[in-house]
Amino acid sequence: MTSYTDKGEKHAKGRFINFHHLTFWVGNAKQAAGYYCDKMGFEPLAYKGLETGSREVVSHVIRQDKIIFAFESALNPGNEEMGQHMIKHGDGVKDIAFHVEDCDFIIKTAKERGAVVVKEPWVEQDSHGKVKYAVIQTYGDTTHTLIEYLSPYKGLFLPGYKQPLFKDPLLAKLPPGGLSFIDHIVGNQPDDQMLPVTDWYQKCLLFHRFWSIDDKQIHTQYSSLRSIVVTNYEETIKMPINEPAAGKKISQIQEYVDYNGGPGVQHIALNTSNIIQSVVNLRARGMEFL
Repeated sequence: MTSYTDKGEKHAKGRFINFHHLTFWVGNAKQAAGYYCDKMGFEPLAYKGLETGSREVVSHVIRQDKIIFAFESALNPGNEEMGQHMIKHGDGVKDIAFHVEDCDFIIKTAKERGAVVVKEPWVEQDSHGKVKYAVIQTYGDTTHTLIEYLSPYKGLFLPGYKQPLFKDPLLAKLPPGGLSFIDHIVGNQPDDQMLPVTDWYQKCLLFHRFWSIDDKQIHTQYSSLRSIVVTNYEETIKMPINEPAAGKKISQIQEYVDYNGGPGVQHIALNTSNIIQSVVNLRARGMEFL
C-alpha cells in the first residue's frame, strides 16, 4: 500500500464538504426503499411523486443517521433516459451527490479543465429555504450532483420533497442497523481506465490521491485488482477507483464491468461504531451477508 501526503492544488474558493446523498435509478422505487428499510435499518425520510406535483419521476428517500439514499423510478413509459439506463445497467447508483460551498466556482473550474457539465447551476426553493445545484459527468453513466445551501435549509431533504406517505409500523420493532455515515464509494473501471479516471478527479475536481494498492497486495488465488483512492482536500470524501488485474480467472472488477454494462459504482462502504453488533442486528432483520 502506498500513502500520499501531497494534497495537491487547493480550490481558491469553494470546497467539497461531504457526501450529501446517493441516487439509485431502479425499476420500483417504493419497493427498493422498503427493502433497505426492512433489511438494513433505514427510515423513510421524504417523498416526491404525483402527490407532490412531480409528473415524471417518483422518489422515495430514506435515511440512517448521516446516510441518505434516494430511490427514483420513471412514472411514464416514455422516459427514454431512465428506460435506457435500466436496460443497460439494471438497478444501481446513478448519482453521487456532494455537499459543496460555491457551486458556481467549482463548476467553472471543472469546465475549464475539461469536465462535461450535464446541467449548469440552477436554483430551487420552497418555504424551507433555497438550494443551488449543478450536475457533472464522471465515469460511465454516473454523475455527480453538487448541492449548495444558499440559506439554512429547514426542510426534510431538499425543495420539492414532502413527508413520506407511509411508514411501516413493523420497523420500530426491529433491532437498529447501527450504520452511521458513508465511509467510501467504489467506482469500478475497465482495464487501463483507473489512471485516466483518477487523473480526472485530480484535474477537474482538485481531489488528490489518498492511497493506492496494486495486484500484489489485493488478490486471491484467482482474482486480482488495482486501486487508487482519491479524496477532497479536507479528506472527508473518499472514492476508491478500481481496475482489474490479471489472475488465473477473471477479476471480480472485470466481472462487475461486464455485468453492469460498463463502469459504475460497485459498492458503498457504510461506517459503524460496532461492526459485531451491526452484523448481529442486520442478520436478525433478515440481511444476507456474502
